[in-house]
Amino acid sequence: MFRTALRNVFAHKARLLMTVLAVMLGVAFVSGTLVFTSTISNAFQNSSAKGFDGVDVEITPAFHESQGDTLGKPGELTQAQLDTVEKVTGVDSAVGVVKGFTAVADKHGKLVGGGFQSQGANYWGAKDVRYPLVSGSAPHGADEIAIDSETAQRTGYKVGDTVRVSVDGPVLTPRVSGVFRTDDGNVTAGGSLTLFDTATAQKLLGEPGTYHAIDVKAAAGTSQAQLKSALDTALTTKAVDTVTGKKLADDQAQVISRSMSGLKQGLLVFAGIALFVGTFIIANTFTMLVAQRTKELALLRAVGASRRQVTRSVLIEAFVVGAVAGVTGLLAGIGIGAALRSLLGTFGATLPDGPLVVEPSAVVAALAVGVLITMLAAWLPGRRAARIPPVAAMSSLHAQATTKSLVLRNTLGALFTGVGVAVVLWATTLSGSDGQAPMGLGAVVLIIGVFILTPLLSRPLIAAASPVLRIFGVSGKLARQNSVRNPRRTAATASALMIGLTLITGMTVMAGSLQQAIDKMASAALRADYVVSMANGRDLSKDVGEKLAASSDVTASSPLRNAPVRIDGETEYLTGVNGSTIGELTDLKVDNGSFKIGGDQVVVDKDTAERNHWKVGSSFTAHFQDKKAERLTVSGVYDGNEVIQGALMDISTLTPHATDSRDMQVLVKTKGGVSSEAKDRLVKTLGTNPVIQVQSKKDLSDSIAQIFTLMLNMLYGLLAMAVIVAVLGVINTLAMSVFERSQEIGMLRAIGLDRKGIKRMVRLESLVISLFGGVLGIGLGVFFGWAAGELLGTSMPTYELVLPWARMGIFLLLAGLVGILAALWPARRAARLNMLAAIKAE
Repeated sequence: MFRTALRNVFAHKARLLMTVLAVMLGVAFVSGTLVFTSTISNAFQNSSAKGFDGVDVEITPAFHESQGDTLGKPGELTQAQLDTVEKVTGVDSAVGVVKGFTAVADKHGKLVGGGFQSQGANYWGAKDVRYPLVSGSAPHGADEIAIDSETAQRTGYKVGDTVRVSVDGPVLTPRVSGVFRTDDGNVTAGGSLTLFDTATAQKLLGEPGTYHAIDVKAAAGTSQAQLKSALDTALTTKAVDTVTGKKLADDQAQVISRSMSGLKQGLLVFAGIALFVGTFIIANTFTMLVAQRTKELALLRAVGASRRQVTRSVLIEAFVVGAVAGVTGLLAGIGIGAALRSLLGTFGATLPDGPLVVEPSAVVAALAVGVLITMLAAWLPGRRAARIPPVAAMSSLHAQATTKSLVLRNTLGALFTGVGVAVVLWATTLSGSDGQAPMGLGAVVLIIGVFILTPLLSRPLIAAASPVLRIFGVSGKLARQNSVRNPRRTAATASALMIGLTLITGMTVMAGSLQQAIDKMASAALRADYVVSMANGRDLSKDVGEKLAASSDVTASSPLRNAPVRIDGETEYLTGVNGSTIGELTDLKVDNGSFKIGGDQVVVDKDTAERNHWKVGSSFTAHFQDKKAERLTVSGVYDGNEVIQGALMDISTLTPHATDSRDMQVLVKTKGGVSSEAKDRLVKTLGTNPVIQVQSKKDLSDSIAQIFTLMLNMLYGLLAMAVIVAVLGVINTLAMSVFERSQEIGMLRAIGLDRKGIKRMVRLESLVISLFGGVLGIGLGVFFGWAAGELLGTSMPTYELVLPWARMGIFLLLAGLVGILAALWPARRAARLNMLAAIKAE
C-alpha cells in the first residue's frame, strides 16, 4: 500500500502541482513572517545592546507617588548626587546624561527621521567616549551642536554648516561643530541624534544643574553587581533607582521582542487565512483525486486491502505532498523574509544592519504546517473513499450523496449559521472591548456555517444567472448545468474566494465609515480655521500660542493646555482654554447648563461627569502641581468626542498652578478664513518650523484618510495571498473537472460543438463559480462591517454605516476577472482534447 501510494503521487504530478502551490504559499507566508520578525528583532537587539556597552550601572530618578510631587512626576538627579557617585569605590567614571526631543530639518526644510526618533542629548566634557568624533570638535555654547554621521550622510550637512533645530517649538539655528559616530538604536532606525554641550542641553531639555540619568562605568576588577551594591549603599535616598547595564540590555531586548510580537501576530493571522483558504483547495483536490480513483480503490478493497489501508494510502500521498510543499515553502519563506526587509527600505524605513536569521522554530513550523494542514484536509476524502463498498464503487453508485447526508449537512450548516449570526448580533449590544472576543467567535462560526450551506445556496444563486447565460446559447446552458452538477465541489471552490472577499469588503466598509465619522466629528466640533500641533505628537511650546495670538491675521485663538491634577486622590487631567474665545473656535453640544468657562467655573464632557458623579452645580477640589488647591464648580456638561473631551477650565486659572503644563494644540481663527495665503502666513509667523504643522479641517481629514488608505493597502497586499491561493483553487477544480468530463467533452465535439464553444463553456463555468463566491463574500463582508461599526459606535457617536458601492462593484468585477483568468489554461486544455480519444476515455 505504501508503494501504491507513492506511485499514485508520481503518476498524478500535474494534478497535484496546484495543491503543492496552494500549501507552499501558505507555508511560505508563515515561515517568511517568522524569518522577517526574527531578523528585525535580532538586528534591533544587537544595535540596542551596543548602546549599553559603556554602561555598567545606570542611575535614574525613581518614580514614587508618595515622594515630592503629589502627581507622581519623577524628580531629576542633581550635581551633588553626581559628585557622590564619582567618589564611590569601584567607579571608573560617571557621566551625567541629559536627553529629550530634538528635531533637525534637512536642507529642504523637511523633518529628518519623521520626528518620532529625533533625540537630543549632552556631549560630556571635552571628549565624550560615548560619541567618538568623526570630524570637527565638541559643541561649545548655545550656538553649536554635533550631529550623528548617519544624519550628516542623509542630509549632506558638514562641519561649519548652519542647521535648523527645534526642541519644543521655537527654531534654533546653531552651527555644526562636529560629526560623531553612534550605535544608538533610534539613529540606526532612521532617526537623528543632536548633541549640545551639557549646560545648553540642561537649559533646553531639562533644568539647569540637573540630569535625567547618570551612567557609571566600573573600574577594573569590579563587577556590575558589586558596583550596583556600592552605589546603593552610597545613595541612601529612595529617590533613585540603580540598574546594571546587563539588565538594561535585557529589558530593552524584551521591549523590542514585545513590540515585534504584535507585527508577528498580525502577519501570522494573514498567513493563517491563506492556509485556511488553502485547506479548502487541498480537500477539494483530494476529493476529486479519490473520486477519479474510485474503481482503483475498489479493486484494492476487493483483493484484500482494509479500510484503514485505503485511508492510510491517501494520507501517505498527503504526507508526501505536504512535505514537498513544506520544504519549498520554507525556502520561499526565507526569500520572502529577505524581500520584506528590503521592501521596508524602499518605503523609507531605515533598519539596523544584521544577518538574516532563520531560527529552528521557523523550520519546524514550516514543515509541521505543510504536513499537518495537507493531511488534515486529505483525511476526510480518504475516510469517505474507504467506506464505499467495493461493488458500489465498481458501479459508481456512490457518486450521488444520500438524502440523509444532505439533510444532516444542511441542518448542521443552518445551526452554525444561526448561532454565528446570534452571537455577532449579541456582540453589537456590548461595549467596545467587551464585544470584540464574542464578535470574533461569532464571525468564525458564521463563516463555517455559510461554508457548510454553500452547496445548498449554490443552486438558487447560480440559477439567478440563467437569463444572462442564455445569451451564450448552448455553451451558457452547459456552463450553468456543470456549475451545479457537483455542488460540494463548487462550494469548496467558491468558498476559498469568499473568505478573501469577506475580509477585504468588511475592512473597506469599516474604513470608509470610520473616515466619515471622523470627518463629521472634526467638522461638528470645530469652528476654528486651523489646528496647530507638533508633527510628532508631542506638546507645543507655550511660545507658539503667544505668537499666534499676537499675529495680525488671527482674530481668535485658544491653546488646549493639558495639566494633571489630583481629585479625590486620583489623577485627572484638566484642559486649559481661553474662556473668552473657545466658544468661537468650537461647536460643542451642551446637554446641561451653559458653556461658561472662567474663574472657578469649568465644563466637563458627559463621560467625565458620569465617572465622577458630577452634574451642573457640583463642586470639587483640584490639587495642582504647585501643591495648591482650587475649589471648582461645574457650569455645564457637553458631548465630548475624540477631538475635544474632558474637563475644560480657563487658562488664566490653570497656568499659575501648572508647573509642567504644555499645549497639545492651538485652535486658530483667521480674518479671511481658510486659504493657502493665510496658512503660509501662519507658518512664517512660527518661524517655518518643520516640526509644527498647521492644518485646516480638510487637512486633518486628509491626514486621517492617508492613514486609513495606507492600512487598507497593506491589508489588501496581505490578503492578496489568500486570493492567489483561491485562484489556484479555481484552476485546480476546472482542470480536474475537464479531466473527469473528457468523455463528455469528446461527445460534445462529436455532435457539433466547436473548440470556441468548449472554451466558452469552461470560461463561463469558472466565471459563474467565481461570481458566486464573490457575491457571498461581499454580502458577508458588509454584514461584518456593519456589526463591527455598531461596536465602534458605542464610543463614537458620529459613526454610521457607509457602503462603498463603487469599491464593492470593483471587488465583484475582480472576482469575475479571477474566474476568467483561472479558466484560461483549463479551457485551452479542454478545447485541444482529441474527440475520439476523449470518447474512448473511461
